[in-house]
Amino acid sequence: VQLQASGGGLVQTGGSLRLSCTISGFTLGSYNTATGWFRQAPGKEREVISCISSSGGITYYAEPVQGRFTMSRDSAKNSVYLQMSRLKPEDTAVYYCAAKFVCDYSGTYDPRSWGQGTQVTVSS
Repeated sequence: VQLQASGGGLVQTGGSLRLSCTISGFTLGSYNTATGWFRQAPGKEREVISCISSSGGITYYAEPVQGRFTMSRDSAKNSVYLQMSRLKPEDTAVYYCAAKFVCDYSGTYDPRSWGQGTQVTVSS
């Protein structure tokens, strides 16, 4: 399984970015293959941002990004995306896509597969 994240960069406060994650080694929608986005800021623990369940019936967003970030997936491209809007300096972090876990509304997940991360920096 490989997850290739891209789309990070430097953006001003209030700006937008779209992260992409191309997946190989399994098919989106397969059993127990939820996908998600996580981030880790300097000096902080990695935290979940969003996830979509295997069936696509559940989409979870962490409270800090609700209303600003939108996660989506494209089965034809076997890819997932994170549209980030109204970015804030506190969104600065390395963003990771992850897969092979169960996405529910608990906010606690244990993915078995991780991408390499893409840096997002929001300047004030």
